Amino acid sequence: MKKTFRMRDLDCANCAAKMERAINKIDGVNQATISFMTQKLIIDADEARFEEIMEQVVKACKKVESGCEIVR
Repeated sequence: MKKTFRMRDLDCANCAAKMERAINKIDGVNQATISFMTQKLIIDADEARFEEIMEQVVKACKKVESGCEIVR
């Protein structure tokens, strides 16, 4: 399943790259990209476990930048 989410308060391109690397390491994620310029996350992940994976994605992003929010 492929979905796009808006990112809120993503402050730098370096943080976006760190988040992207962390998300791509999560089991069940086929591919994830974060664009700092458009403030968007595009994620392709296992449909059966999508909500569980998104919980892990949120945690991974909070570790990199605690003020950043994924608008769902």
